[in-house]
Amino acid sequence: MINQIIEVASQCPYCWEEITLLVDGSIENQEYIEDCEVCCRPIDFIVEVDEQGSASVQARLQHE
Repeated sequence: MINQIIEVASQCPYCWEEITLLVDGSIENQEYIEDCEVCCRPIDFIVEVDEQGSASVQARLQHE
C-alpha cells in the first residue's frame, strides 16, 4: 500500500470525542503522538496496517 493515506476514526482517551486520523498506509507499524483536535491534549497512537490496507488504532493517554 505505497503512498496510501487511510482515514481512521478514533476516540480521544481524555474527552471521549471522536477524532479523525490520517494514517500512512505504507508503514505497517507506527507509534506517534498527536494532539486531540477537540481538547488539545497529547495522545499516544499505536497504528497497525494489515496487508489489505486496513488500519487498526489504539489511542492511549500520554504519560509524562
